[in-house]
Amino acid sequence: MMLKKSWGLLALAASAVLILLLGQFTDVDLRLADLVYDRARGVFPLQHTWFTEQFNHVILKALLSCLAGAAVVLALWDIWRPQLHWIPAQRLGVRVLGMSAISVPVVVSLLKRASTSHCPWDLERYGGHAPYIRLLELMPAGVEAGHCLPGGHASSALWLIALSAFWWPEQPRKALSVGALTMAFALGVGFVQQLRGAHFLSHTLWSAWIACAVVMANYALAKHQAFGYSSVPRNAALTNQ
Repeated sequence: MMLKKSWGLLALAASAVLILLLGQFTDVDLRLADLVYDRARGVFPLQHTWFTEQFNHVILKALLSCLAGAAVVLALWDIWRPQLHWIPAQRLGVRVLGMSAISVPVVVSLLKRASTSHCPWDLERYGGHAPYIRLLELMPAGVEAGHCLPGGHASSALWLIALSAFWWPEQPRKALSVGALTMAFALGVGFVQQLRGAHFLSHTLWSAWIACAVVMANYALAKHQAFGYSSVPRNAALTNQ
């Protein structure tokens, strides 16, 4: 178990370095944004289409928010009235999922409020007013912070990677498959925002990294019986009988 935990932390650290290098020392962000920007018209053509603006940014986010609320309610319900038919792995999964449904969007939102990076559509390069500043660079004096990194919209789906907790560590392949599928879905949600000019690739990748770190922390917290997931309190069991 300790070996698996060490590998997880190592993967988290290595991925952070890779994302930092990609954003700080390459122009991938700008090149991808250039591809979806119409320089002749001075607009991101997909910024206000029904699919990108209404479905992905409004409708899908609302649905995911409702799903997150349901996950939180389910976790709280089990704390209040423990479900006797649930095995420990199910209880652990529900707790991690409920915790992540709240903490992933909140942490991303707080970090976004503290950042100085601007969204692509606010940059001078794309008809806006702000200079392009990389993560480790200082914003020029007199320029207001952009509060655009990490990508907030992707976090509305990234908490779903916590579903893998239902199968970890007893079924690692299934847990990793579920994690990979939910991560792909969440990255797709973030990618549509990139098509609108709302975010750079690195913004979405940092959101994904933060979500993984938060879910891992939530799993460790639940696993150490912060909520008593491993057993139903005896008095609760007697009450439900």
